[in-house]
Amino acid sequence: MSISRHFVLAAGGTGGHMIPAHAVAQELMARGHHVALVTDDRGAKIPGIFDKAQVHILPAGRITGHPRSWLSGVRGVLAGRAMARRLNEVFRPTAVVGFGGYPAMPALLAAMADGVPTVIHEQNAVLGRVNRLLAGRVAAIATAYPQVERLKPKYVDKVHLIGNPVREEVRELRDEEFPALTDESVFRVLVIGGSQGATVLSSVVPEGLSMLPVSLRRRLQVTQQCRAEDIERVRKTYAEMEIPADLATYFNDVPEKLGWSHLVIARAGASTLAELTCAGRPAILVPLPSAMDDHQTANVREMVEAGGARSIPQTKFTAVELAKQIQKMAIEPGALQNAAKRARACGRPDAARDMADLLESIGHAPIVNDPVRVAPTPATLNLQGVPA
Repeated sequence: MSISRHFVLAAGGTGGHMIPAHAVAQELMARGHHVALVTDDRGAKIPGIFDKAQVHILPAGRITGHPRSWLSGVRGVLAGRAMARRLNEVFRPTAVVGFGGYPAMPALLAAMADGVPTVIHEQNAVLGRVNRLLAGRVAAIATAYPQVERLKPKYVDKVHLIGNPVREEVRELRDEEFPALTDESVFRVLVIGGSQGATVLSSVVPEGLSMLPVSLRRRLQVTQQCRAEDIERVRKTYAEMEIPADLATYFNDVPEKLGWSHLVIARAGASTLAELTCAGRPAILVPLPSAMDDHQTANVREMVEAGGARSIPQTKFTAVELAKQIQKMAIEPGALQNAAKRARACGRPDAARDMADLLESIGHAPIVNDPVRVAPTPATLNLQGVPA
């Protein structure tokens, strides 16, 4: 008889937290387990993920360095914790895993109060604020990088190098060859700036591409994600330069576009890097300077040191510098293919599987299929409306 366990996955409302949580959820459900997601309003609205799991929205409470946020932040955390305990009472999870972000904190605190085993997963090369606060109390810490800054050495015995879980569609790209590229073939460039694009990429990339030698520029095919306020300006710029470009504010099919790309220009978010290294795609990366603890700069080190990417600080990200870096990678014979192999060597394609293995080993007291406590269909519940 197969054993079905119940797992609660708690994640902040950005793609960087939600996508790895989704990948782990898919793996757990494929093994016959039941999964519930705890997130905020933003996370619940991300399209195409968690459509087969229960989704619960609850207040998280954001505590910043400003004293004015402390009282409201603590109130939000306590309210979310109380509501998460109500979820635990009904769902009876065997483990709760936090993927970072403020919505993860109430769920993890509730699990600790109820004696439920807890795990945290850190996607970045710098331990995030919520994970730092709870690292000493959880049963296991899963990391995406061999070296994680701000992770105390005393926790080494419970650290597991897992990698950053990616969607199955991205994992499948690992079995495909790097797209054929000759001196005459189309040169496909994918530009992505996170879940909402990046204005700096919209400003610099078109001009940088226009500075490439004619022999390379005439072969370009650009696919670029832009903010809504930038897209018409960027479209006009590419038209004036006679560079074919497919622009959108959001791409539902990033794995497909990644599959046929020869070069990616992007921010350095954890999920982006995980997908690049899993698929084996060379990149020019521009870390977001305002990222918490400058974690995107830390994220790129492994891929850059391996030779799979080049990193340009935003302060030096000019059209001239971009054109120079693209020429170094695209004109030298075999350079892009070699960078693709080096990027691929950094990938950890089995991260979702390994994370599920870890959760199964941590979560004890398995629950046999229980129709009373498992919703028969996916449900999105706003726990903010449930009395604590």
